[in-house]
Amino acid sequence: MGLWETVFLCIAGFVAAAVDSIAGGGGLISLPALIAVGIPAHASLGTNKFASTCASFTSTLTFAKSKKIYMPLIKFLIPCTLIGSALGVFTALSISSDFLQVMILVLIFAVAIYTILKKDFGSTDMFEGLTRKNILIGCIFAFSLGFYDGFFGPGTGAFLIFLFISVYKFDFTLSAGNGKILNFTSNITSLVLFAINGKIMLAAGIPMALSMILGARVGTKIAIKNGAKIIKPIFITIAMALTIKLLYQAFL
Repeated sequence: MGLWETVFLCIAGFVAAAVDSIAGGGGLISLPALIAVGIPAHASLGTNKFASTCASFTSTLTFAKSKKIYMPLIKFLIPCTLIGSALGVFTALSISSDFLQVMILVLIFAVAIYTILKKDFGSTDMFEGLTRKNILIGCIFAFSLGFYDGFFGPGTGAFLIFLFISVYKFDFTLSAGNGKILNFTSNITSLVLFAINGKIMLAAGIPMALSMILGARVGTKIAIKNGAKIIKPIFITIAMALTIKLLYQAFL
């Protein structure tokens, strides 16, 4: 790793973590940056997971200190995300991602359009309490998105935010906080498995992680302070960017 490559990764990591802390989708920036400096694909995935785990831990702590995580619900969802993520990593090399990529393309585009058209989506907290039904729905989604994050990854944060708004009627800020702790759970699970298989390049991962920690702190504070007025437009932008990226990959 040369000086300029390291500087480039640090800048990309800071921006990626700030965006990811607000609305998810930071991997759209950090992972291509690692590949761009010549790190092999599998090592890029592992190194990105190492740096993003540090960032998501920072965001989770900040959201928790600001009481933007609803633990009575999250305590049920964390184990589901952990199990799903582990299974996703284990099956990543044995299942074709082609069909999954098309399905995610359709879903993320639909989420973006729905968010644009529904003007009051996530603007206020309308949570009415936990029931057996919505806890079960949450567990199913937490497991599924954990599996998806371990197996494929792009857009997990955006899907988690959409889950908490649509199912539980949380506002964007609470949804971002709850989504971040589940995202951290899937990240740390995947990180352990990547580390066991020697797929982390620490020479790139450590400086990038430090810059992402700083970016995560900045992004989280912006999200908590500004709420839906800043999270919603960035959420829509990330969803549309992911749609374009997946379309590009599909027709490349």
